[in-house]
Amino acid sequence: MRKVPFGSLAASIAALGTVLGLFALQLRADGLEQYVDSVASASVVMYVTSALIVVTWVRARRPHSD
Repeated sequence: MRKVPFGSLAASIAALGTVLGLFALQLRADGLEQYVDSVASASVVMYVTSALIVVTWVRARRPHSD
């Protein structure tokens, strides 16, 4: 069975979180405050998702004790 590409998935989702964070800063600079909270929240969700993928990656590499 093929291994899941945890590293590239975590990196791409973290990159998406970074882009969303920068987009939130740009929205704030443009005066579109009503959208900043939503975009910033989506950015945080991407970072948390990326961290959970890394945790899953670490746990998948450990030998199973079954």
